Amino acid sequence: MHLRAPAILVAARQHGETAVVARFLTFEYGLIAGYVAGGRGRQLRPVVIPGNRIDLQLSAKSDSQLPFAKVELVDSRGPWLAEPLPAAAIGWATALTATALPERQPYPTLYEALGGALDAICHAPSARGWASALVGYEALMLRELGYGGAGGRPQGELAQVIEAMDALAEPLHHYLLADRRGDVMSARSRLRELLARIA
Repeated sequence: MHLRAPAILVAARQHGETAVVARFLTFEYGLIAGYVAGGRGRQLRPVVIPGNRIDLQLSAKSDSQLPFAKVELVDSRGPWLAEPLPAAAIGWATALTATALPERQPYPTLYEALGGALDAICHAPSARGWASALVGYEALMLRELGYGGAGGRPQGELAQVIEAMDALAEPLHHYLLADRRGDVMSARSRLRELLARIA
């Protein structure tokens, strides 16, 4: 297997002293895991951050082997990770994607929507500008995976967006995140709490 594609890094877990096992969402191939040698080193640490857009090269001798990944930064989300609200939103969106999607099944609509939501989080002047995009992404994910997802991107004031967010909490937990390792929903609860403070 040899492929090269633009990707969004959605998860990174330390492996050994300096390597990282990362998960990438691509337009054509869906969610793919790869071994990034030196991912915790000085050069690659700023690249291997969930939310970053990267140029991904994967190679493996067989389909059953974890591919080796070479990554090159295209767009960094690092500057926004110092702010609690954008950091919580980026963390939730990437954790949901990495946890809920099956491996190697393309979801081009979700790839585009995640990229749009992350861009909105990073470039909107405040959470009022991106919260509805994030909730719309949650609803789209439920629909794409076959679980309905009432409505689309919510419109209106932040309080209405939070209401729509609350309505999606149970389907997300029940359908997408039940029996998953770790408590991914706690990242969403933290984000909702931060949004409520400014609503």
